[in-house]
Amino acid sequence: MCRSKPSDEDRSSVPEEDVANGEVPASSHLLKQQVLLSACLSCEGCVSEEESLKISQQNLEEVARVLGLNKKCDVSKHQVLVVSVCPQSLPFFAVKYGLDIPEATRKLCGFLKSLGVQYVFDTTLAAGFSILESQRDFVQRYSRRHHDSQALPMFTSSCPGWIRYAERVLGSLVTPHICTARSPQQIMGCLVKDYFTKQQKLSPDKLYHIMVAPCFDKKLEAVREEFYNSLLESRDVDCVLTSGEVFHMMEQMKVSLADLDSVPLDHVLGEAGDPALVRHQGRGSEGFLEHIFKYAASELFSLDVEEITYKTLRNRDFQEVCLERDGEVLLQFASVYGFRNIQTLVHRMRKGHVPYQLVEVLSCPGGCVSGRGQAQGETGGRVDKALVQQMEEAYSSLPVRLPDTNPGLHFLYQDWLEGQDSTHANTLLHTQYTQQSPSQTLTHTKPPHIQW
Repeated sequence: MCRSKPSDEDRSSVPEEDVANGEVPASSHLLKQQVLLSACLSCEGCVSEEESLKISQQNLEEVARVLGLNKKCDVSKHQVLVVSVCPQSLPFFAVKYGLDIPEATRKLCGFLKSLGVQYVFDTTLAAGFSILESQRDFVQRYSRRHHDSQALPMFTSSCPGWIRYAERVLGSLVTPHICTARSPQQIMGCLVKDYFTKQQKLSPDKLYHIMVAPCFDKKLEAVREEFYNSLLESRDVDCVLTSGEVFHMMEQMKVSLADLDSVPLDHVLGEAGDPALVRHQGRGSEGFLEHIFKYAASELFSLDVEEITYKTLRNRDFQEVCLERDGEVLLQFASVYGFRNIQTLVHRMRKGHVPYQLVEVLSCPGGCVSGRGQAQGETGGRVDKALVQQMEEAYSSLPVRLPDTNPGLHFLYQDWLEGQDSTHANTLLHTQYTQQSPSQTLTHTKPPHIQW
């Protein structure tokens, strides 16, 4: 167990202003030294040997090993390599290449296919599933709020850094409130390893699935036990590479942008043509708050919300939105980004002072585009604010498409999942989050040097 972890009673005794600053003061009787709460996830105290081994395999060397085996072994033993790219990673390559996002994506696709990757997808379709299922989860929770004390507030579940912190540190105070919808990454894993393999007449273990993501926490999410098929010895996502790792590989290989072919992304559904790149609502992330807010306003109160007005509270990363009618507040949601703000939220929750029905929680200040896997500068590991601003501007240039209007999602609900409320849909699109105890067998080797 983490020796630095204070008890629930001790934690609630820390002044809120200290918690909001992301640290427990040295003068406190809890600790003899300051503990940066934002560094909690990089502490080796709750990373088991097994987890450490699995994380160590989430790197470029492992991808190179699979590509090398494909070149050496018999064709019958080849693994089909599939790469799925998060939409929040694309602005990084656009800024680094000095191109717009569509052309940068085609260049990235050309590079990946030159290595031996057979298919390259983006994960917008999977994010659409996650948003739609989150919307439905919220409305169901709202309907039982009077007889289920754990129904609200609902916390979003797309950020693995937040999920790990909630399960390992906050426990039962928070876990029953976490939305059960899987994250876009893990739904994409199911889409590739279950649906796409069947279309290609492949066994899931014959396909190696790589995810390109903006943050390191996605590596921890990929190795969760519930996302592993023990019968087929196959993970939904075999390897996560950050945007920065992929770009570093291109630099090491001295890749010339001019020499790369512009290759369109592939369609999971097998359609022809260059798929249009779109984004969901929200700044730098998938916009779960905005989508759920508008859906809930319509479903619960028959109100059509066109524009959402954010009210900034403590800072840009702690904002709230309200739905009002005739002076009555019907809904109150909040977006809480970064561990400093998360600690403020948790402190208020312990005191029963959380007025929100839904909170969109992300561990990175600024949201997913600011993930440490792509936003930190060349030296010192600090976030490159100029780079982040450029990425946010590039991301906002993409056209918005509501998942409700995506015909591909409606087709897959029927063709793949046997209906929106089917057992198959609930199994593949949802999971459960519970209080986790760190393994009793802790790592005795130094964990990967990663600023989570």
